Amino acid sequence: MTKALFAASLAAATLLAGCAQEPAETPLDGAWVLDGDRSQVAFVTVKAGQVAEVHHFGSLSGSVSPDGVAQLDIDLASVETNVDIRNERMRDILFQVADFPEAQVTISLDPAQFADLSVGEATTTSVEATLDLHGVSNAMPADLVVTRIGDDLVKVETAQPLVVAAGSYGLAEGVAELATIANLDSITAQVPVTASLVFSREAAD
Repeated sequence: MTKALFAASLAAATLLAGCAQEPAETPLDGAWVLDGDRSQVAFVTVKAGQVAEVHHFGSLSGSVSPDGVAQLDIDLASVETNVDIRNERMRDILFQVADFPEAQVTISLDPAQFADLSVGEATTTSVEATLDLHGVSNAMPADLVVTRIGDDLVKVETAQPLVVAAGSYGLAEGVAELATIANLDSITAQVPVTASLVFSREAAD
């Protein structure tokens, strides 16, 4: 074997050995944090049986750990209904934020499902989401659309609204009281909720 060929073979072997020792980072490796400014959780209420209104929460935080445990924290005091007195009533009467300041959603994801996701690609995954609200924790099925929107950005959206029943979280009495105060015949106690969440990858230490 000539010296030039031997040198080329040695270089190739060294490169392959290095790749084997340090595998390339897959698109969703690492830990991720929620970009609250680009994320939203919204819900719809129906009053008097026919008037639908869209509301949202202004303050969200969350993260996804390297092993796929995703957590979303919702500041209930940040509820925004576009009516100041209604915001106050929702905070104090319905959510009772003095005692229950946050709602929390926890999901376990399989990072391997997203290992080959390239920028612009999306995939849908079915998960079990656990919602901790007003001192009550319940699990519910959810379909999520995960889109890699940048090298270090991922968007997670609900494929369809999740229906949260007020009675399942000890909120039925609060809903009834809100209806009475507003002189309404009814406020629907089952609420569709949607989420659009953007996570950014934390820089490695």
